[in-house]
Amino acid sequence: MSYYLIMVEVFITNIKLENQAIAVLESLESDFPDLLINFDLEDFQAPYPCGHSILRVEGKSINPQSIINCLRLKGFECEVLVDKICH
Repeated sequence: MSYYLIMVEVFITNIKLENQAIAVLESLESDFPDLLINFDLEDFQAPYPCGHSILRVEGKSINPQSIINCLRLKGFECEVLVDKICH
């Protein structure tokens, strides 16, 4: 029986609008066809980074800096989600 590991990386972004998320998602899927990628648009009551959307990436191998660079080149903030409490 063979097993393989699936990595999951979660990022926060300042993408607020569905059409922005769709455009970025299409671009990321084109650039990284082996990854499963989706967005969860959140409530933006608080300023970024506490008010944010979630970008979830799943695959055998993920280069977080490449994902971050792609979003930043498109003018969006993006960073790996870390555990922290926002007030």
